[in-house]
Amino acid sequence: MNSNSQNVSNDNRNYDYSSGYSENRLEYSIIMDLIEPRSKVIDLGCGNGALLSLLKSEKQIDETGIEISDSGLAFCKNKKLNVFKHTIDSILPFEDNSFDYSICNVTIQMVMYPEVLLGEMKRISKYQIISFPNFAYYKNRLDMLLKGRMPKPMLFDYKWYNTGHIHQFSFNDLIDLLNEIGGLNIKEIGFAKTNNLVKNFMIETYPNLFMPIPIFYLEKVS
Repeated sequence: MNSNSQNVSNDNRNYDYSSGYSENRLEYSIIMDLIEPRSKVIDLGCGNGALLSLLKSEKQIDETGIEISDSGLAFCKNKKLNVFKHTIDSILPFEDNSFDYSICNVTIQMVMYPEVLLGEMKRISKYQIISFPNFAYYKNRLDMLLKGRMPKPMLFDYKWYNTGHIHQFSFNDLIDLLNEIGGLNIKEIGFAKTNNLVKNFMIETYPNLFMPIPIFYLEKVS
């Protein structure tokens, strides 16, 4: 193997937050609006704790986070957040119904066993909030059609070989998986709205085609 291949820049497979990470993203405000103040919330794959920190300061939540990267854990520790190291697509060390809300924000596509993650979210919380890059988004389809290569719009400027996205899936794929798991009702599907009413209408009407980052708000029913 060429030694240079081990020094690929802009690699997100190691979940390295040491070079900094966005403290606010478009989906944060949408997720925050779904959560009641003073709730018990767990953020699975919480990264540098940016979302947890916002929820703690603005919603006064009882926070818990799980993160696998050491740099992410260090950020969370500096923010005095209750976060510990554990894989999120395995049996979680919590009793049934331990939380009001479980969140997995733009991370489910990075785990080996997304069905296990969803099952555990269902087990430990009444409500589940899941966001992810929709691989069926029209820009991905056009990129694949016109260039005949792995589309880049949903890879966030990474390449097919250095992205942590190991499961590329669509809006409709997640609905199929939720139906297979069962016992989870879709309460709401949010997205970052634009100032264009026609565009918002198209996104809401054809989400599998036009919604880049869906935010599923679920409720356990059985």
